[in-house]
Amino acid sequence: MSFAELWRELEPLARDPGTAGYRRYSWTPADAECRAWFTRQAGRLGLTVEQDRNGNLWAWWGAARQDAVVTGSHLDSVPDGGGYDGALGVASGLAAVAELKARNFYPERAMAIAVLTEEEGARFRVPCLGSRLMTGAIEPGAARGLSDDDGITLAAAMTAAGADPGLLGPDDDLLGRIGAFVELHVEQGRALAPMDAAIGVAESIWPHGRWRFDFTGRADHAGTARLADRNDPMLPYASTVLAARQAAAERGAVATFGKVIAEPGGANGVNSAVRAWLDARAPDDDVLQDTVTTIRSAAEISAKEHGVILTVRQESYTPLVQFDEGLRDRVSGVLTAAGIAAPVLPTGAGHDAGILAARIPTAMLFVRNPTGVSHSPAEHAGEADCEAGVHALALVLEDLAR
Repeated sequence: MSFAELWRELEPLARDPGTAGYRRYSWTPADAECRAWFTRQAGRLGLTVEQDRNGNLWAWWGAARQDAVVTGSHLDSVPDGGGYDGALGVASGLAAVAELKARNFYPERAMAIAVLTEEEGARFRVPCLGSRLMTGAIEPGAARGLSDDDGITLAAAMTAAGADPGLLGPDDDLLGRIGAFVELHVEQGRALAPMDAAIGVAESIWPHGRWRFDFTGRADHAGTARLADRNDPMLPYASTVLAARQAAAERGAVATFGKVIAEPGGANGVNSAVRAWLDARAPDDDVLQDTVTTIRSAAEISAKEHGVILTVRQESYTPLVQFDEGLRDRVSGVLTAAGIAAPVLPTGAGHDAGILAARIPTAMLFVRNPTGVSHSPAEHAGEADCEAGVHALALVLEDLAR
């Protein structure tokens, strides 16, 4: 089983023919199709696939299942996202195990490939939801009540997909069986290309979070309502977008309003409400909090100026993650011994490995992204670099599983 073969089967799943982007949302038919692909491929390798209480999939190699070495990533996507984000790590995990089996390697420690659910938070708005539930970072009742844009709750979506939302919650038994987790991921950014390196090793993940801004005004007629009489929520929203850009630029952070819903959204009317989601990230927690506070203050001032009510709610937050130093050094040592140059890099992108790092030793490998573009159909990694990533991952898993 080669990486190229795996990729040919996975790449078309849930790809929109119009945008060429992916719409792999959790607990949908597209998600079920991806899960079936993974289960089928793992079965071809002789692995035993199980779904845990939080909807994450685990393909096990070995019966002991203690002190296990785990790799994997996610298969869900952002709206019209790229094909490599998450999916590369899952396919590479399968291909790495196939490489080890082809070399007649048998792990002394149990090994598994994981597919973690709702990593992007594209449907239910909380990123890394599967790993957050598993580690107890989110309360199960709150998770069951999360809803998508159509008002469908996570509990209802899981039930419709044949899963039991009543089982959601911390899984200390499963976490206790994992000795190390190594996630391979396409590079999100462009640091490796200038270094002429196909592979990188993660040092840390910037702290990041999502905040919901609700601007509530008054609906009115676009032609008859005088400008001076309007309570237009779009105006403070617009000024907040600009304030976010300025606040981030001044602090070396990043801030993005990537999702906005105008209500009722008529072309010839003043809206009654604007709901917008801020994604903010920074090199450390203090800088991030200062950035968000500044953005919120600007939103409050503008909302008051236009007679609009503002409410702000934090929906998720992940503090600075420093990956396990001993595991990171061991991974780097394995690659160096094999003649693979792998620079150690921080990243501003969140990952399940960052959530799991609070409970178990975790590490990450990056595969070069020549353009640096991610969360877009333009996201790309060359076939040779993907193969290099599979080989690097196989070497790391082999070393850890001895």
